[in-house]
Amino acid sequence: MLFEMATGNLSFRINPQNCNDEITELETVLNILAATMQNIFPKYGYVTPFYNYQNLVQFSLELDEYYNIKSFSEAAPTILNYTSADLVTFNFSEILVEQSLSIWNNIKTELMTNEAYHESLQILFLTQQKQIVSSFCTITRHLYSNTVLVCSVTTILQDLISDFGLIKPITPRESEFVIIQNVYEYIKEHLEEPLPTTKELAQLFGSNEFKLKERFRHFFNTSIYQFYNDERLKRAHYLIEQSSVPLKEIAFMCGFNDYTNFYKAFRKKYKYVPSDIKRSL
Repeated sequence: MLFEMATGNLSFRINPQNCNDEITELETVLNILAATMQNIFPKYGYVTPFYNYQNLVQFSLELDEYYNIKSFSEAAPTILNYTSADLVTFNFSEILVEQSLSIWNNIKTELMTNEAYHESLQILFLTQQKQIVSSFCTITRHLYSNTVLVCSVTTILQDLISDFGLIKPITPRESEFVIIQNVYEYIKEHLEEPLPTTKELAQLFGSNEFKLKERFRHFFNTSIYQFYNDERLKRAHYLIEQSSVPLKEIAFMCGFNDYTNFYKAFRKKYKYVPSDIKRSL
């Protein structure tokens, strides 16, 4: 958890297992710390802070006892890119990206046993055009009811809000900052998976391939692939130092299917090989 936070992944959360009171307390403290940092850091951000940020409820979905969508706020169909008639026919799991399905299945187990369930976490939604909408959501069960409420909270640029509290239209340039930040977070959270092509990333996040490459390099001074590769190697280096997991398994955990490729990339970046690192007992 601390490693994830140190590398900038403040979306990561520990799922408490309730195996020990002291451990559960520590897990809670770390989750609260990450959430607090996540609320504070957007002001300074991973992206150059040309604007201040503000968190707003983006949309909400109301689910019945079988987790079918039975009603929603006015903005939901527009943001998720479905018609109202289509959206109301879906089970909640049908609009989730595969990576979020396992998280949702765990949440459903909790919902069945905990009437006061309340959780905030990142969820990846899939639009009708197969694009990804990444959003932090609060999921809670209504008291004395089987209804489950999913509220999506988004961070918007302060300058997009007028003096009257109305959201002004987002210009293409202003929206680029948000897109690049979302791509950054997506890569950090999927290091163990193959990196989609730039064209696929552009489609997922509703951007232009050329602009995506150009703006990412502008903000992070590196290419998308180089960033992905460096982050995988950083994670591998840490795991080698702090664990006794076999090197080949660490390579696989960090998204390298071929140990030879991992070995060469590691040596090129650090000027020494994985086996040179003094390992934890």
